[in-house]
Amino acid sequence: MTDQAAFSAATLAIDLAAETDRIVAGLRGQLRGMRKRGLVLGLSGGIDSSVCVALAVKAVGPKNVFCLFMPENDSDPESLRLGRLVAETFGVDAVVEDIGPSLQAMGCYERRDGFIRQLVPEYGPGWASKIVIANSVATEGYNISYLVVQDPAGVQQKLRMPPAVYLGIVAATNMKQRTRKQLEYYHADRLNFAVLGTPNRLEYDQGFFVKNGDGAADVKPIAHLYKTQVYALAAHLGVPAEICRRPPTTDTYSLAQTQEEFYFSLPYDRMDLCLYGLNHGLSAAETGAAAGLTPVEVERVWTDIAAKRSATRYLHLGPQLVAEVPELKG
Repeated sequence: MTDQAAFSAATLAIDLAAETDRIVAGLRGQLRGMRKRGLVLGLSGGIDSSVCVALAVKAVGPKNVFCLFMPENDSDPESLRLGRLVAETFGVDAVVEDIGPSLQAMGCYERRDGFIRQLVPEYGPGWASKIVIANSVATEGYNISYLVVQDPAGVQQKLRMPPAVYLGIVAATNMKQRTRKQLEYYHADRLNFAVLGTPNRLEYDQGFFVKNGDGAADVKPIAHLYKTQVYALAAHLGVPAEICRRPPTTDTYSLAQTQEEFYFSLPYDRMDLCLYGLNHGLSAAETGAAAGLTPVEVERVWTDIAAKRSATRYLHLGPQLVAEVPELKG
């Protein structure tokens, strides 16, 4: 591509009707191959799960789609409200499975808080926290993770974490995604449905999921779509405008947290352009002109993309065998 102006956000535009038909046909064929008659998914009130509900309904009808709302102690109540709005919009059955008591019983919160108290001994009831990164665009290619805590008076601190504290907090927090997936598979088994996973291309490519948690699924119908395309598909499919306007969040920590605070170098629309530019062999100058970045900043984003691909490659792997079992290969 020689004309820099030729690459822009418009490059990611797709034929929304044709793409809907393609995904719906794909889902129907996959379900036939698995001998399943419907789809189960967790509904968070976010854009990805909302689009997936709409696609599932088009594929198998509302009677064959079952949704779960799975709040826990740190969840934003707005997520449950918006999830219910989506279920009502598309006419699907849904139930609330509050996973807070299960997580409490497994020690999720106490394990997490124990690691936090290694840095903030007074951390306890009335406090809140999240993990954030100093992103690689601003820090010349280095992602540095920080713990942010807020005391009951609303005063915040931002602290560097040693690796053991970071890993401990993340390990405890990952119990949330794995508990949710356990419930999805319970309902899928009792209904003879398949579990639908909701990652978009940016999340799938960059390993923004928990192995055997939100990364576990039987089908992932939007993993090939850039998040910008998911938003466009949402409007086409009739996802409520309130959800289409909602910024992406993790809804995982007790302090509000955007996805770029926790993981990505940039907001999703600029990340999409950088990822597309890298995937299609465009120059840093072409990509930067589209994304509003300097070529140096684009190179830093591309370095971060490559590093995340390498670090999270194992998330995409199934169990590794010492030797193949030829009778089951393929």
